[in-house]
Amino acid sequence: MMKSLGEAALAAQPVLAAASREQKDKALLAAAAALRGNVDGILAANAIDMQAAEQKNLSAAMLDRLRLDVARVEAMARGLEDIARLPDPVGRVLAEWDRPNGLRISRVAVPLGVIGIIYESRPNVTADAAVLCFKTGNATILRGGSEAIHSNVAIAKALARAGAPEYAIQLIPFTDRESVAVMAGMDQWLDLIIPRGGKGLIETVVSLARMPVIKHYDGICHLYVDRAANLDMAVDLTVNAKTQKCGVCNALETLLVHQDIAAEALPKIAAALREKNVELRGCGKTRAILTEIAAATEDDWSTEYLDLILSIKVVGSLDEAVDHINTYGSHHTDTIVTADTPAAERFLREVDSACVFHNVSNRFADGGEFGFGAEIGISTDKLHARGPMGLRELTSYQYRVRGNGQIRG
Repeated sequence: MMKSLGEAALAAQPVLAAASREQKDKALLAAAAALRGNVDGILAANAIDMQAAEQKNLSAAMLDRLRLDVARVEAMARGLEDIARLPDPVGRVLAEWDRPNGLRISRVAVPLGVIGIIYESRPNVTADAAVLCFKTGNATILRGGSEAIHSNVAIAKALARAGAPEYAIQLIPFTDRESVAVMAGMDQWLDLIIPRGGKGLIETVVSLARMPVIKHYDGICHLYVDRAANLDMAVDLTVNAKTQKCGVCNALETLLVHQDIAAEALPKIAAALREKNVELRGCGKTRAILTEIAAATEDDWSTEYLDLILSIKVVGSLDEAVDHINTYGSHHTDTIVTADTPAAERFLREVDSACVFHNVSNRFADGGEFGFGAEIGISTDKLHARGPMGLRELTSYQYRVRGNGQIRG
């Protein structure tokens, strides 16, 4: 069956690539309407998945990722409409120049081809990934996780009624582990594969894939409170970055605080976090101030909790903060809180992460918040995409050369 999915996607992709913006946007708006029109069926399917997940005693964060309600389905529909309003990235002239011999050379954005997406837990990825690929002229084969299979099927059925070319969007209807290995070997049909999920899934895909992979392993994100920070802002940003939604990859996992303000800042931050039921773990200097908290271990600095747990370290300088982030971080999203602009600019230059923020909550590392309409994921790779991946990151380019009979001597 996997072979037939690949063959069908490969045949559908040129049809989709040739579609006009008007045709694609019309289908996207129809897909948004289909989601709204099928909300009861989608929620009923999600209820089946939720019941099974609760019986498996999945964590609260995992359950939250899986859960759908009317507002979340509406958010998916609005995301489709947002993407429809965005310019079509396909066909953009990225550069154009003339050569002395009269050649006219253009570099033009084109679809990548057929994209395979393997993901866990979040049924909204079915809609987001499918329509981002659709808008960019890429056929898609989706393989969701077993915990969300009923939700994914219901969403995919709604999208299929929206007028897309046949087989442009396909959902693998089974979730056995073997399908991941088979999909990773489908380089005859897939031009790119994107795994979204836990570290084990991503490592498996990377080890088996015979085509390029775009990935991020972890979201070990930091917030550094500099000695020139506004403390009220530092409290607000820390609480938001940790608790607004703790089970996502851009949530805060480690707080760094400059030693010059630690005695004043840490009690204020800790008090605000306790109100949100956050468990704190600290280094020795942190525990000298917050005597009631648990000790942080070496493993804590490299742990993505995805839960209401935060590790805290007091650092002696900006250099130490940057070194800690580059050593223990996952190159995802890291923030500095400071009124010292030169210090902020150094942080932005020297932290080797996909997203670096100044006086902004880590939670803004998101395709929707960046104006991309939605995202297909956040890449911590450096080639060819980095950070939140929207429409432009799902295109490649082609050189188009025009002349009038030139030959090379």
